[in-house]
Amino acid sequence: MYYEKGAVDCDISSAELKKIVFETLEGLGEKKKVLIIPPDFTRFHSRAGEITCYIYEFYGKKVTDILPALGTHSAMTDEQLDEMFPGIPKNLFRVHDWRNDVITVGEVPAEYVKEVSEGAFDSPWPAQINKLLVEGEYDLILSIGQVVPHEVVGMANYTKNIFVGTGGTEGINKSHFLGAAYGMEKIMGRAQTPVRKVLNYGLNFIDLPIVYFQTVIGVDAEGDLKMRGIYASDEEDCFLKASDLALQVNFKMLDKPLKKVVVYLNPSEFKSTWLGNKSVYRTRMAIADDGELIVLAPGVKEFGEDPEIDRLIRKYGYVETPQVMKFLEENQELADNLSAAAHLIHGSSEGRFTITYCPGHLTKEEIESVNFKYADVDKMMKIYDINKLKDGYNTLDNGEEIFYISNPALGLWAFKERF
Repeated sequence: MYYEKGAVDCDISSAELKKIVFETLEGLGEKKKVLIIPPDFTRFHSRAGEITCYIYEFYGKKVTDILPALGTHSAMTDEQLDEMFPGIPKNLFRVHDWRNDVITVGEVPAEYVKEVSEGAFDSPWPAQINKLLVEGEYDLILSIGQVVPHEVVGMANYTKNIFVGTGGTEGINKSHFLGAAYGMEKIMGRAQTPVRKVLNYGLNFIDLPIVYFQTVIGVDAEGDLKMRGIYASDEEDCFLKASDLALQVNFKMLDKPLKKVVVYLNPSEFKSTWLGNKSVYRTRMAIADDGELIVLAPGVKEFGEDPEIDRLIRKYGYVETPQVMKFLEENQELADNLSAAAHLIHGSSEGRFTITYCPGHLTKEEIESVNFKYADVDKMMKIYDINKLKDGYNTLDNGEEIFYISNPALGLWAFKERF
């Protein structure tokens, strides 16, 4: 472990964070060519952008490439780059193309995948990464990101940043579907899962000088973001320690199931249901049978960020797992896009509760066509005024009790008997 600091009440300031980054990099020794792999704008709150800026300040021209871990997400805009990475020249940024820019470095055997998934998925998994990692001849690759509960892999980051963030079509598709087939409720909030074991197996196929910076971000009583931990290592220990802390910081265990949950999706961060459905799967274990989820989504303008995935979501809709499996058997186009199939499962309540989407830029017909209920965002934001609500339980003027979540990306909520 090159560096570790973290606790549930820790508050790492920008000045301290810069000192931590500089001291850690000094300990790594002289480097000549550096690649940085931060998350994209959808993980803005990770403070990975700030860390990237400190790394660039430390190494200067030795940083030759910055490859945001887009996965299937769309490329960052100039405005997003300016906000997340202020002062870094834009000519250093590379756009990951998950369909064309990857190479397969090895294959995890089907027998191993079947074993770790307890028979849920029986297929080999290709370990795919952006070819820049292999062909760039770097003497240091810095992978940066936030460890937080995640629907596909259990806890985000570490090898996910490499094999999904810079991964390829087949690898991303199969890893997403593996998680969905095994069961999201058995995965979220856990560091060791079938998907994690498969991703970690992929390390056997690469010999790259990767060092991981892992952050843990929490929200204080006033709703302000605080860095609760930072860990740096070239091994799994930094991820495991960050996961332990993230479970304490980001996981909210509830004594009773919730009847009505209202989630706000900040328009600067959430522009698609592909991302916005964190409101569904991060709360699914908390919501009562016959409960209600209301998603205030003023920035949502599309379903999938990838055009083909957007088309498939529009065609098949968010349905229960058995129906997705039936669609897979009958439609090759969905079988060829397993991450989309997994996403349909993740976005479903499995028939237990209703989901009402209030989008800023999608019509009532579009929302209802994918099996969500629709409500007008302006009207709903007058009823549920985000400027007056606090995270957690709220009693409205009319006496109604709701549970409010200002950013679903920062946590996981569950009724204790479901976890």
